[in-house]
Amino acid sequence: MPSVLVSTDAGVMTVTLNRPEKLNAFIGEMHGLLREAISRAEKDDTIRAVLLTGAGRGFCAGQDLSERNMSDPILDLGGGLEANYNPFIRRLRALPKPVICAVNGIAAGAGANLALSCDIVLAARSTSFLQAFAKIALVPDCGGTYWLPRLAGTARAMAMAMLAERVSAEDAERWGLIWKCVDDAKLMDEANAMARALATGPTHTYGMIKKAIYASATHTLDEQLDLERDFQREVGHHTDYREGVAAFLEKRKPRFTGK
Repeated sequence: MPSVLVSTDAGVMTVTLNRPEKLNAFIGEMHGLLREAISRAEKDDTIRAVLLTGAGRGFCAGQDLSERNMSDPILDLGGGLEANYNPFIRRLRALPKPVICAVNGIAAGAGANLALSCDIVLAARSTSFLQAFAKIALVPDCGGTYWLPRLAGTARAMAMAMLAERVSAEDAERWGLIWKCVDDAKLMDEANAMARALATGPTHTYGMIKKAIYASATHTLDEQLDLERDFQREVGHHTDYREGVAAFLEKRKPRFTGK
């Protein structure tokens, strides 16, 4: 079996990390398969939402350390980030379609920060998030030092990174790290229902919403107001806006094309 499984149904691409015996820890093959999946999502207009999850009892335990040659005198961890993790995180955030993450168990290290890079995160109640990097004398990566203070605040981000203690799904929801904590048995049903609902929505508008919200991190209020004006002008010319208004006035469900 490949280490990443990809399937599509009803406009949803489901991407499943598939090394359950290793808690889906990252190996080189997985990066290539994830690049293929994101490329397909970027190019295929029939894919209108992406659902990311893990096989087995964990989402992702981070990097598989057994793949690293610790005897290499010039071991370059930054090179691995630049070649694999960082480009994927950038493309995931820039994808003009909703990305949902269903975290089904431990999310540690790069696995935790991969989850946090998605647009909407659901986590099973048994899930825990762990910034494990300091345990092996590393700095959080895959955007961890970016997401954590913005989502949970500086105090919690610093403690999570330095103490490397597990954070429960309930606390992750309470702190604003994730959208929702759900019972384990309901996780995939709820995640699939959400993905299918988003796949019938105004996909073009979702892409603009992503751009606007993520841009706000580096914008002044004036810059953000100008961006909202420009984006609203663009989506106002889209057929989905006219369909949405017509459906509202006719008291029916809208039929968005997303194109």
